[in-house]
Amino acid sequence: MPVSPQLLSSIAQFTQASSVSRTHVIQTLWGGYGTLFRAYLNDAEVPSVVVKYIALPQPKKHPKGWNTVTSHQRKLDSYQVEVNWYQYFANNSHNECFVPHCVYVERLDDAILLILDDLSPAGYSEVVTSVRQVHIESCLSWLAFFHAQYLHTNCSSSAIYNGLWPSGTYWHLATRPDELDALEDLRLKNAADLIDQTLNDAQYQTLVHGDAKLANFCFTPEGTKAAAVDFQYVGQGCGMKDVILLLSSVLDFSKAADQAPVYLDYYFAQLSTALATLQPQLNAHSVEQEWRNLYPIAWADFQRFVKGWSPEHWKINDYTEALTVQALEQLGA
Repeated sequence: MPVSPQLLSSIAQFTQASSVSRTHVIQTLWGGYGTLFRAYLNDAEVPSVVVKYIALPQPKKHPKGWNTVTSHQRKLDSYQVEVNWYQYFANNSHNECFVPHCVYVERLDDAILLILDDLSPAGYSEVVTSVRQVHIESCLSWLAFFHAQYLHTNCSSSAIYNGLWPSGTYWHLATRPDELDALEDLRLKNAADLIDQTLNDAQYQTLVHGDAKLANFCFTPEGTKAAAVDFQYVGQGCGMKDVILLLSSVLDFSKAADQAPVYLDYYFAQLSTALATLQPQLNAHSVEQEWRNLYPIAWADFQRFVKGWSPEHWKINDYTEALTVQALEQLGA
């Protein structure tokens, strides 16, 4: 998307810059819904900002062929959720779960303009595709502090929280009827409601990022600290939803049976530290007991989506199938 002179002028105005010297496209948004780009500023307090320009009319194509009214409405809802997140939550996030702060939001007739802090000048300059253990641990630490900050949040209890998803994650059952209909694994399909309800009935709820894959984290050069982006699917949920999604994006599935328990132990150690810091009145051991029990059920929930959405996907494998069977047996389904 070419950046119009009018948009450049607005960015300069809202960031108190004299002008925008240049822009650099970071990526187009999933499904053709707009563009994410970096704007370099003249005579401003910061050298650059990141701009998310979201075009709202329904695109004609979808990368996986799911170009339906349901899919389009879910995407529109997700961008409104993201606006609410950045307006009401992002600037209050704990430093151990660092996120870009919101500079400016504007809703246009057919678009949404989000201007965010650029994470690169803040030290989070690295995006990785070849992941190392330090990156995985940094992401797990980020998730632990994020979950600890919002633990026991009930999104339905406040008008502000109603601006987020009542059930976080991009694959949650209520918004994926098309994929459920396409699912050929009948045992999993028949248990979909029970899996969803079990996760929703967990005593310990928090805010989940909702799309906590590796690509949505930026890192310090050493990889020891992470920051997260892309909050379209933030909402209430069990923290295991975020953990399994992260692991699905970083595990070597041929070694997952050995790797995953180590990472799960690391996450819960970090969660215990985070709760001691942020919410010492909560019993970390009790949270861990419940959420460990929900680990295979969270995997089964994601498996339900993936097997309906893209049955040949590489995230469907012996490890995820075994955990799904474990979850179904655990639930008596």
